Formats: sequence, C-alpha cells, structure tokens
Amino acid sequence: MKQQGVDIVTERLVIVGAGQAGFALAAKLRALKDDRPIMLLGAEPVLPYQRPPLSKKYLLGEMTFDRLMFRPETWFAENEVDIRLSTPVEAIDREKRVVKLFDGSDIAYGTLALATGATPRRLPAAIGGDLDGVYTVRDKADADRLTTEMKPGHKLLIIGGGYIGLEAAAVARKLGLDVTLIEMADRILARVAARETADAIRAIHEREGVRIHEKTGLTRLMGEEGRVRAAELADGRVIDVDMVIVGIGVSPNDRLAADAGLEVQNGIVVDSFGRTSDPAIFAMGDCAVQTWKGEQVRLESVQNAVDQAEAVAATMAGSSEPYRPKPWFWSDQYDVKLQIAGFNLGYDRTVLRPGAREGSLSIWYFQGDALIAVDAINDAKAYVTGKKLLDLGRSADPVMIEDPAFDLKGLIA
Repeated sequence: MKQQGVDIVTERLVIVGAGQAGFALAAKLRALKDDRPIMLLGAEPVLPYQRPPLSKKYLLGEMTFDRLMFRPETWFAENEVDIRLSTPVEAIDREKRVVKLFDGSDIAYGTLALATGATPRRLPAAIGGDLDGVYTVRDKADADRLTTEMKPGHKLLIIGGGYIGLEAAAVARKLGLDVTLIEMADRILARVAARETADAIRAIHEREGVRIHEKTGLTRLMGEEGRVRAAELADGRVIDVDMVIVGIGVSPNDRLAADAGLEVQNGIVVDSFGRTSDPAIFAMGDCAVQTWKGEQVRLESVQNAVDQAEAVAATMAGSSEPYRPKPWFWSDQYDVKLQIAGFNLGYDRTVLRPGAREGSLSIWYFQGDALIAVDAINDAKAYVTGKKLLDLGRSADPVMIEDPAFDLKGLIA
C-alpha cells in the first residue's frame, strides 16, 4: 500500500466471504478513497459474482458466467484488494487477532468483517437427503450440477413453497421438466407473504403446469443404487422422481462467530453500525442479525447485503451515520415480476388493489394505520409508489388504495 511507516497487519482489513456483501464492502471502501490493506477471502474457486441470475438466466443458458462476475480479475490488482480464492476459514482467534485457515496457516487482522452468508438447509440423510439427484440452489457449483440434470421430460420434485422453490419451478417448466411442488404449510409463501400474494402466484404456476400440493410433507426419498427414484409423501402417496430440489430455507453461517465467543442469535448479532459484540469485528448480509422495529431479524436479500456492507464501509472510513434498512426484494417467475417494498413483519391488515393491466395487482400491508410493505405483481406503478411512501415515512388511506379508479400518483404528489 501507499502508506508510509504504518504496520500493515495492524491496519489490515480481512473480509471473510467473497459474495455480494464481502465484495461490496471492499469496493465501497476503495470508492471512498480508503487505502487500508484489504484481504478478501473466498471459499469458492471463482471470482465474486451475482447469485440471483444463477437459478434463472444462467441455468436457462441465457447468461454466461463471465457476465455474472462483479469485476474482472484485473480490478482486484488495480484496486489493491488481495483476493484469495478457495480459502475457507476454520476459526477466529480474537486475542491474537488472526483468522485460522484450513491449511493450518494464520492471517492477522486489524479489523475483521464477516460476510459469510447462509447455507441452504438439507434433508437428513436418514430420509434420503444424501442420495444422488437431490440438490439445493445457492452457488455456481449447485447451478452447474443442475444444468446437467434439468432435461425435458425429467420428473422433478421441489420440496418447499418459498421463493427459491417457486423460482426453481418456473425455470424447470421453461426447460420442459415435469414439475411437482410440495409445501408442508397450509399454503405456499406462508412465512413471507399474504394469502392474496400466494393465491396469485399459485395460479400462475398452475397455469404453467406445475402441480402444487399444500399441507403435504415428505416422509422419505427412495433410491436405487444410490440415486433418488421415488418420494413417499406424508399422505401415503408414492411418486416417481428423477431429481429433487430442496428449498426449505437457509441457515446463517455463524459458526465462526459462535466459536469465537461473539453474540449469536440465529445469525451474528450486530448494532446499527454493523459491529458485533467485539468492536474490531463487523458482520453484514445474510449472516447478520440486526434490529428492525424492536425485533431481531435477518434481511435475506441482495439489496440488504449491498446497503449494509456499504454502510459498514462508511463507518470504517469515519462516518457516524447508522445503517437504517430500507428493505426491498424481487422475484422473477416466468414473465411475472414480483417486487416487494418494505418488510411485512407484524402486519394485521392487507388491501388488494387490481392493476391497470390484465394479471397485474398489488397487496398493501398495514400495521394499524401504518403502511409497512407492498407486494406488486407486474405492477411497477404500485411498487414505485409504495416504496416512495415507505422511504418518506408516510402511510396511505386503504380506501383510496382499494379503489382502482384512484390514481396512485396522488399519494406522493
């Protein structure tokens, strides 16, 4: 680095995790002209890349991997970011301020950032979770394995009716697979969306030929010669399958933090500046738990990973501005774009608004009199309006929203 007379180890920032949050932290620090030594440690053998297109355009063959990478390899050298690939971290020694690698070596840090993300939950081996042909969708290796399997006519079982499972179903149908999706809860999207949103999304999938079975659990997967061949459902039915995608949620990668004695509560607990219970260690993205309206939550989204990482970068560069999340999410399924503004935690009322175009609608979430979130299905105007209101800290009259003749522009005029 260009610093003179500075102990590089004392100043060095070590970032564990080279995904969206880890890369965003390094890039923002350089954009802020912060010239501290940065080392970025990634467990995967490839440069940092966008994950959302993996399970969509990349899997469909519509986007090559080089288009997914955040920056070419030359960027890291030009910006003096020392990136180490295929470098998983085994442990953190807070007293010595080092991270221990699996090869037995140590890397010293002055400041440590944990951007370790989350890992898909897997089915237990006792019910067939370790059979060949059983997949999760999280990284490039997962997508590459699926590419060889997702062939027209193959029978695919998807376990889990959240966004991951539904997006996988949409891609599989586009590729010509025979798709069955099971959801153990009363309905799909039960944890993350209102019934109105779930009803609309379910109808779209059923029109595309996906068989959706709600209130239906899995008893076990059955195989031949180590390969999955059938699934026994909780209602006693047995269906033939060629492959299985498991979409039953993710678990935060907080083991390093927990083993190091940091505060962990289903994720690494951080304050509004991204600091953990050790002031020399920060955490951000899917692995981090933050306070949202008095609740401890993890915001699992690309937007939060980037925004929180950039806020942490500003803090490291000297800012005293706390991070105030402004959540938004999206999901692409077939030709349908679901855009979500806000976070619907604690809603007690919803209002459905028909959109101007056929098949478009929006669902507005209220907690008391306060607007807290909007789901917009092929309705960009509703999404933009709802997001603007939330950004401004303003609510809206549910009666006006419910009236399709009312122009939403009047809410933000």
